[in-house]
Amino acid sequence: MSFVAINVLTVPKAMRETLEQRFANRAGEVDKMAGFEAFELLRPVQGQDAYLVYTRWDSQASFQAWLDSQAFDQGHAQHAEGGPAASDSSVWTFDVAQARTAEGVKR
Repeated sequence: MSFVAINVLTVPKAMRETLEQRFANRAGEVDKMAGFEAFELLRPVQGQDAYLVYTRWDSQASFQAWLDSQAFDQGHAQHAEGGPAASDSSVWTFDVAQARTAEGVKR
């Protein structure tokens, strides 16, 4: 089963558009990494300021290789240049214990 890392970003309302534009224009370095499976940026709907940056990997080792890579630094250079859009962040990690696709097919 896969490994999931969720970066929880607290984003003030004034910075939400900036954050979303940065992700829309992201370098895409993560997409090229061995073991990368999926990416989603989840926007809060109501009552919270947290965006969730969801990535799925074939293993925790693949995720760690991404964190330790030069590609990670390149992928986050935009953040360094323009300053942070988020006021706080934390990373949640999970092993996928069970999964189903919309068609009901187990992964």
